[in-house]
Amino acid sequence: MPSYAPLRPGDPRQLGGLALLGRLGEGGQGVVYLAEDSSGARVAVKWLRPDLSGDRVSAERFLREVQVARQVAPFCTAAVLGTGVEDDRPYIVSEFIEGPPMSVVVRDEGPRTGSALHRLAIGTATALAAIHQAGIVHRDFKPANVILGGDGARVIDFGIARALDANATISGAIVGTPAYMAPEQIMGRPAGPAADMFAWAGTMVFAATGHGPFGGDTMPAVLNRVLNEQPDLGPLDGVLRDVVAACLAKDPALRPTAEQVIKRLLQGSASGSGMLAEAASFASATAPAPRRRRGPLSAGLAVAAALVVVAGVFVATRTGPTSGAGPTAAASATSVRPSAQRAVPSSGTRATLPGGALHLYENPADAITLTSYEIYDEDTKDWVDYARDSLDGAFRRYGDNFETTVSPDGRYLAARSKSYSSDDFDFVVLTDRRTGDRTTVKTVKKPLSASIQRWSRDSSTILLNVERKDGDGKWVNPGYVLVDVAARKATTVNVSDTAVRANTFGFDDRDEGAVNFFGDEDHRRLRFFGTDGQAKRSTADIGTLPSGAQDLFSPSGRMFVSDCPNGGDGTHCLWDTATGKRLREFISDCDEVLGFYDEDHLYCWEEDNAAADEIHVVDYNGRFVRKLLEKTDDLDVLPIFTRHRAGGS
Repeated sequence: MPSYAPLRPGDPRQLGGLALLGRLGEGGQGVVYLAEDSSGARVAVKWLRPDLSGDRVSAERFLREVQVARQVAPFCTAAVLGTGVEDDRPYIVSEFIEGPPMSVVVRDEGPRTGSALHRLAIGTATALAAIHQAGIVHRDFKPANVILGGDGARVIDFGIARALDANATISGAIVGTPAYMAPEQIMGRPAGPAADMFAWAGTMVFAATGHGPFGGDTMPAVLNRVLNEQPDLGPLDGVLRDVVAACLAKDPALRPTAEQVIKRLLQGSASGSGMLAEAASFASATAPAPRRRRGPLSAGLAVAAALVVVAGVFVATRTGPTSGAGPTAAASATSVRPSAQRAVPSSGTRATLPGGALHLYENPADAITLTSYEIYDEDTKDWVDYARDSLDGAFRRYGDNFETTVSPDGRYLAARSKSYSSDDFDFVVLTDRRTGDRTTVKTVKKPLSASIQRWSRDSSTILLNVERKDGDGKWVNPGYVLVDVAARKATTVNVSDTAVRANTFGFDDRDEGAVNFFGDEDHRRLRFFGTDGQAKRSTADIGTLPSGAQDLFSPSGRMFVSDCPNGGDGTHCLWDTATGKRLREFISDCDEVLGFYDEDHLYCWEEDNAAADEIHVVDYNGRFVRKLLEKTDDLDVLPIFTRHRAGGS
């Protein structure tokens, strides 16, 4: 039998034709009764308090719960069954969820721990994700409003919820429960979904400790701690502690979304053993030919784990949950200030590209342009190149090439053949699209090979990575080649530093020298090399470079991006190139960062195994801004985007 209090003198025995069995609770708006319909089914009936019946604002707020709840997916809340008016007081009939509030469970049974706590965190975050997806901000998420039913957690009481406007914020009077209110709510400022995530984090602390993160004494003391002091996270640890800490950031812009929280919690709890086995199996089944195509800057990293191609992108398996130095570091780090530049276009024209189910969403105002790509052909078991005739032209197939790339100004096409020259040299063919001239530039001699990595931003130079097999049959990278486009000359730079030979070289922040990623699992660093092959400097631990990253440095060269230390895909750290200081840390839905879209945004793969994989633009709060590319899940694609430069053809 459910637990409920008996009816009091003055309570009706029926309401809207429903027999009232007892009281389930009472709040600031009204009383909630347990009722039974003519078929014996039990429902909950919420009736507005009599002293509020003449208050238009209170009545509207009460009935707003009906509108809001009907917009939210029914799995995460109590479904509204009907409404009515009795004695000039509105009432709401809703699904009865048999189960106690979280506040009662923790009070009576003690804090939640282990897998029970983790399930609760994921379940409530999922409910908030559905609420936010419906365009709603709850504004009073707290332990008492989470019902622990037999089929999982449900979120109730949308009495002060509001629909989001175009700016995804709401403002007005201060509403909510002080112990779980976000700083912006306390200050009477606009409160969006980030305020609910602050309350969610506080609720998780309560679930784990029996008290809120800012205490529970006098209201002024609690409000002061919310505004000015760090939360007490108690025994929370691992990824849950990191995510909760991130959600309790004073700045709402630093808090992850509900979807990002779910993804982070699921990733942090997953075992990597199966993926490691899959990676090893894939690697043995697809052993490379003697000459290789270009790889990402961190393709040779063996410490993090084997690399597996998923949907055409190199993905590194995870090494474990984040440590205590997680997303909270963003709050104290130097801020990344938005640059004065044009806004990211909100949409693009859809075009179907040759080679497979691949769709480009392009806008002339985009900061980057897709200029080439490779598609894996299941029939021939080989990659096929496609490159653009100009920065905005059609794509043409180049089936005989290993790599085919377009210069940032659109003038040149650089292609690398699948065969050596007659005198055993690897080479690049440069085509000047203005004049039609074609020039062959020899790079390194067999058994060495040199794969095209990247054009310089001014289109004057191409960097190629030198590769060879060592005595154990493993690929190593002894240096790089710089091709001077105007002089049609290649210069090989030999790097004697054996610490970096497991990974490929890429351009540095100035497109003058090169960088390489190295280090063991606990101390991964970026090393800068001059054109003499000598190391100039190295960073401190920066975590893992995004596997497959193309634009590692921001357009200005002032920043570079990595997966955060001990974090992995979905956790992004921005670093000051000159000092190595961490500028910002945030979480997104990205599965694989490709680089900087502009000075204020990243672009990345987001994989959806149920439908399509997409390349998105995200901001430094991890929010989705724009879709650039879409492909079916079974199509392997390696895209190359080019940053716009003046002088294009």
